[in-house]
Amino acid sequence: MTLRLHALITGAALFLLSFGGSALADGIATPWQMNFQEAASPVMERIEDFHNLLFWIITAITLFVLVLLIYVIVKFNEKANPVPSKTTHNTFIEVVWTVVPIIILVVIAVPSFKLLFYQDKYENPDMTLKVVGHQWYWSYSYPDQGGFGFDSQIVQEEDLKPGQPRLLTVDNSVVLPIDTNIRVLQTADDVIHNWAMPAFGMKLDAVPGRTNENWVRITKTGDYYGQCSELCGVGHAYMPIHVKAVTKEEFAAWVATAKAKYADSMPAPAAEEAQVKVAQAKN
Repeated sequence: MTLRLHALITGAALFLLSFGGSALADGIATPWQMNFQEAASPVMERIEDFHNLLFWIITAITLFVLVLLIYVIVKFNEKANPVPSKTTHNTFIEVVWTVVPIIILVVIAVPSFKLLFYQDKYENPDMTLKVVGHQWYWSYSYPDQGGFGFDSQIVQEEDLKPGQPRLLTVDNSVVLPIDTNIRVLQTADDVIHNWAMPAFGMKLDAVPGRTNENWVRITKTGDYYGQCSELCGVGHAYMPIHVKAVTKEEFAAWVATAKAKYADSMPAPAAEEAQVKVAQAKN
């Protein structure tokens, strides 16, 4: 009976894990999804690996406790064991139930700390994206591409085009190149927001008066969606994020177009630079 129950639970766990993996779509959640979105960055790949490690550790512990409870119920009930033992201590068992949890925690802690340090920040990024949270929309700027920027707001349901996801479509998408180490600087100008992108393994608070740093290296092209993940007021549910990942060549072409489109947002040249340009023009 115990072996059959063990096999049944193990089979169910395997089924759920496989079912969750089959319900994935690039960059967006799907109905009845039971697992992460497909990883699109090295950080998310490591998060998924860590999750899978924890899943099997938790499954093993749960099954062990379940089997132990069933064994105790069957073996030591009043009918099967009318005269209970008066044992109060067992040195071996007490050592085991102290040492084994310590070993399990060490097995969990080592990859956990490695992941925390890995996802913290990238020392020499190839480019920077600045994100500012507002009630209730996002602003983005590209300091390394001339400093142009734009606001990104949700597209209302009545304005959606066929195929555009509800509550996730925005008027101006973030465009980023793949295979590029991107530093993401996040802040806010009113209340705490959170720029969260599940497929990238990114979820960091944007705090007024403080700049938090994160990074991402997108591994494949596509459309990726996220949302504000910090309660920020009545419009919290209407702060979607849409990142369009493109090739480096496509990104360079988009930057050239965006500089013209968002020219009004680019910072004015400093006074010294303006004087130099005037002098050069006169010569």
